[in-house]
Amino acid sequence: MAPKSPSEVEELAAEPRRRGHGVQKVYDRLRQSILDLSLPPGSPLDEMRLSEEFNLSRTPIREAMVRLAAEGLLTTLPNRNTIVAPIDFINLPVYFEALTLMYRVTTRSAAVHRRAEHLKQIRVAEAAYADAVERHDALGMISANRDFHVAIAEAGGNVYFTQLFARLLDEGRRVLRLYYQSFDDHLPRQYVDEHKDMVAAVEAKDADLADRLAAAHAAQIVRQIQAYIARDTTSGIDLTARLR
Repeated sequence: MAPKSPSEVEELAAEPRRRGHGVQKVYDRLRQSILDLSLPPGSPLDEMRLSEEFNLSRTPIREAMVRLAAEGLLTTLPNRNTIVAPIDFINLPVYFEALTLMYRVTTRSAAVHRRAEHLKQIRVAEAAYADAVERHDALGMISANRDFHVAIAEAGGNVYFTQLFARLLDEGRRVLRLYYQSFDDHLPRQYVDEHKDMVAAVEAKDADLADRLAAAHAAQIVRQIQAYIARDTTSGIDLTARLR
């Protein structure tokens, strides 16, 4: 076999980088569409169509879809078709119960164990959330909200609480999208101030107040989502979608 020219060697070396860039591009675009519900739960995804849309081979498409499936955002059916994972509305009350408990226990624990460096990180996340709210950036709100509550959990010092809460927040991203959608992405300022109040309680090391504020914060989120789901104007989302 003839030795490859320098240009051929360079082309071969660049191929993994191009593929990696393609995977990230597909992953980012699909993930955003799933989280903002422009790709509703149950929507089918076809590798060939996506390959044509992104002008990529099916390999990076498949790799991006594997990543999304690992995050619970895509599901492969028994017939091997891939769809956007349905939101499990049947088990939503159980999810809300766990979420509320983690809001309370992590905020209370943070008030007991927080250190100065924890408060700094919490305030950074609080400011990022307030900025996303000001810009009406729903996906930014979801991301910053996660960072805020994970920072509080980390201040509590229990790695198991932190991991569980992060997992619950990640699993509930599309549910939280419904929360912001119920306000047309214009979140009332009073709900932004709830974060500020929790930070103040954590800073003051007032565990009882931190617990009460976290419980009230979780309760209003749950009420708002439940009321929104109960409406007839849920943007055509199939609330009863199940895997078949």
